[in-house]
Amino acid sequence: MVLRASAGTARRTALWLIPVPELGGVARHALDATAAGIPGWRVIVLCPEGPLAEALRDQDTPVLTGPVSPADGTRCATAHVRGVLRRLRPDVLHTHLAFADLTGVAAATGLRSGRGRRIRVVSTEHGIAGVRGYYQAGRPQAAAKAAAHRARLHRTDAVIAVSESTREQIHAQWGHAAPVTVIRNEVQVPAGVPQPRPGLRILSLARLAPEKRIDELLRAFALVLAEHPQARLTIAGTGPCEAELRAVAAELGLAEAVTFPGHVDAAAALAEHDVVVQLSVWENLSYTLLDAVAYGLGVVATDVGGNAEIVPARCLVVAEDHRGVAAMVLEQGLEPARRPVRPPESGGDHGLARMTAQIDRTYAEAVA
Repeated sequence: MVLRASAGTARRTALWLIPVPELGGVARHALDATAAGIPGWRVIVLCPEGPLAEALRDQDTPVLTGPVSPADGTRCATAHVRGVLRRLRPDVLHTHLAFADLTGVAAATGLRSGRGRRIRVVSTEHGIAGVRGYYQAGRPQAAAKAAAHRARLHRTDAVIAVSESTREQIHAQWGHAAPVTVIRNEVQVPAGVPQPRPGLRILSLARLAPEKRIDELLRAFALVLAEHPQARLTIAGTGPCEAELRAVAAELGLAEAVTFPGHVDAAAALAEHDVVVQLSVWENLSYTLLDAVAYGLGVVATDVGGNAEIVPARCLVVAEDHRGVAAMVLEQGLEPARRPVRPPESGGDHGLARMTAQIDRTYAEAVA
């Protein structure tokens, strides 16, 4: 695909650099934002070949693929991004996720857009764990990563955070003194979502990984099942902890009430359940919780990151407090009036339009 930016075109061009091929939270953001459109901007996505690229093509979003993932290495990815920037000469390079943030800044240094001005760099921070060092092997690695981000932020023209919590972590962990714009993820719900009704069809929709603490959910669910034998738990997703979680379910005598379907269609799963439980160590602004609220489901979640920006305090629990988690599952399942309510301004396409309009304003300020 040949894509070129021209100084004579009415719309400016933004190149979105996304270093992962999978359909995770960042991919969801890219798909939603490009489908809704950013006013006055042509958005082109550069990502590795894979499910995200295929989904972008399906919705007719311009997409380029290449070796821009961590698996390709920093030197290779930086060189490839720099080559794309030289060819497209976009007004803005918009990076998503840490690897893209670091390689994107290096690649854009010294390059100019089709309008003869320096290519501006905008970064959206989707995931910064408030538990420092949790995702690094040790303190030296965490300190090195923070130093690298402090350095690249000096060469970033605008920084976006997906939640107030994420904004706070940017300042606290990376020592970034400049303003950070909070642009919350928004979701669109298809028409025809059924009215909430009482029920104990419980859903975990997360990677089967230690930080999701699904083992704690299983222990809490055992208490729910003891009181309500009709309750059912679906543990959707894949990951390294599947065998361990199956063993915990068997040990607790839950085999008949718990299913592990693997990867599922999120919309279909939400429509078939009553309560979503997410006991993560950390979340920035969880699409699972945003979707659950939009679908009228009950929510039980830990009080970490941006969760309190999505659901009220009554829905927040301590993962290790199995009785407390079980009690909240019962309340959210059997009392629909106690479930979190989506803000009126987020209804229909309005939320996505607000999100993309905020991105447009951030771009306009960066290129001014």
